[in-house]
Amino acid sequence: MIELKLVFALMAAIAVTPAFAAGNHAGGHDVMEIGKPGTKAAIKRTVVISMKEKDDGSMVFEPSVLKVKKGETIRLKFNNMGETDHEFVMDRHEGIQEHKALMQKFPEMEHADPNSIRLAAGGSGEIIWTFAKAGDFGFACLLPGHYESGMKGEITVAP
Repeated sequence: MIELKLVFALMAAIAVTPAFAAGNHAGGHDVMEIGKPGTKAAIKRTVVISMKEKDDGSMVFEPSVLKVKKGETIRLKFNNMGETDHEFVMDRHEGIQEHKALMQKFPEMEHADPNSIRLAAGGSGEIIWTFAKAGDFGFACLLPGHYESGMKGEITVAP
């Protein structure tokens, strides 16, 4: 009977070993060069960003320039005041261009990334973000044609 219990104990240990060997990735994939999702308790300020089309056919974010400090957590509050869907994606400039190329191939792609939000016309939402590294970054709407119509901006993270 003791041997049978020992066999079951060893089998149970072997069965769970791969889970431990795989490691714990909690939070690891959400950290980017530009930062990571922040918490409500850490918010220092709120920036309201409008997304819209203009009469001349251009598309804009207002404001189109954000200045933050390294380590600062801000609430980015979005209002889509336009007549079509828009999105906001923030990243390194290279990352935005890579994502833009992917969106051109797969325009209906949905995102679940913490550094982005997609809103229908009239919609609103928010991202709470902690900026982790000083440098120059960007943001854009990467729905086909929107970037080319002017829907992009700059983020400067001061040391």
